[in-house]
Amino acid sequence: MDRLSNTVRPYAWGSTTAIPELLGDTPTGEPQAEMWMGAHPGAPSRLDRGGSGGEHALSDLIDADPEAELGAATVAKFGPRLPFLLKILAAGSPLSLQVHPDLAQAKAGYADEESRGVPIDAPHRNYKDANHKPELICALTPFDGLCGFRAPDEAAGLLARLDVDSLKPYVDLLRAHPEEAALREVLTAVLAADPVAMAATVTETAAAAERLGGDYAPYASIARHYPGDPGVIAAMLLNYVRLQPGEALFLGAGVPHAYLNGLGVEIMANSDNVLRCGLTPKHVDVPELLRVVRFEATEPGVLRPEASASGEELYETPTDEFRLSRYTLAPGGAPRDLTVGAPQILLCTAGAPHANGTGLAPGGSVFVPAGEKTELSGTGTVFRATVVV
Repeated sequence: MDRLSNTVRPYAWGSTTAIPELLGDTPTGEPQAEMWMGAHPGAPSRLDRGGSGGEHALSDLIDADPEAELGAATVAKFGPRLPFLLKILAAGSPLSLQVHPDLAQAKAGYADEESRGVPIDAPHRNYKDANHKPELICALTPFDGLCGFRAPDEAAGLLARLDVDSLKPYVDLLRAHPEEAALREVLTAVLAADPVAMAATVTETAAAAERLGGDYAPYASIARHYPGDPGVIAAMLLNYVRLQPGEALFLGAGVPHAYLNGLGVEIMANSDNVLRCGLTPKHVDVPELLRVVRFEATEPGVLRPEASASGEELYETPTDEFRLSRYTLAPGGAPRDLTVGAPQILLCTAGAPHANGTGLAPGGSVFVPAGEKTELSGTGTVFRATVVV
């Protein structure tokens, strides 16, 4: 078991206070958006194995002996790499409205861009790798987000009540077609609209949302952060959801979504593939986006953990690259045996638990190689990230 030293990413949308408060640090005034735990090449966790005084990247240790770190079953199923990335995510303002491809789409898209010689760091490149990116966000504080399309009639009603003339064609389209066609046509029309005319529509829509408040307050807030962005209108096609601490959302392929505000634990398959719909100055590839988006109305599907006799509270998802669960340790409770033949990252979010006698403070984490005897004790809350093999 190795204590991890992790990188905090300073993306512009990050909260300036949430991660420092969790870690017990003094805020610097700069945004601190995500703390990464894992072996992602962009910012691998570091550890001092053996107490030599020199830190090594977790990715380097895995590369040196994949089976010893990950276990034979994990390597056989996912290859010689840690297949998930665990994060603490702190949104102080909305992230981009986005979707992720499924595995077949990612493989095909990556191969196509490679064959055309598109540089991997090109701003217009869509596929950074050949993997899909299912993800799960679990709230540590009240957490606001957008997830999946509303039913067309519901979206039409939301737009109509704003009483903005330039929104009426979208209202008519939503009411005139079957679900898939209605959602596809409206999103296409919004993203393909003349930028000057769309900016005027967004400005008028934002003013109406500010005036009405209530259900429109989230969209007024989004518009303040992204004035004139067509993603403000696209966001109103989606379900708004507020998670309470301990609740979670699973985001599969093709589901449009955006995180708006709050602190949470996020886990995802190890991929950087993102197709953006708006709320961003970055590249938006409309044709590829429309090919990947699943145009179907869905409920957000808020997840709550299912407790087992062992005390593990599991967030059930359909993906094997990651498995996220939680342990809530009460005073005087028996130690919990977490030994498993797969790699684990344990993350403390509250209290003062111990992993094999190693004390953890909020924000502290450890990497556990496959098969290593692992025992949790003490008090507090610990998230456990591993894989399904």
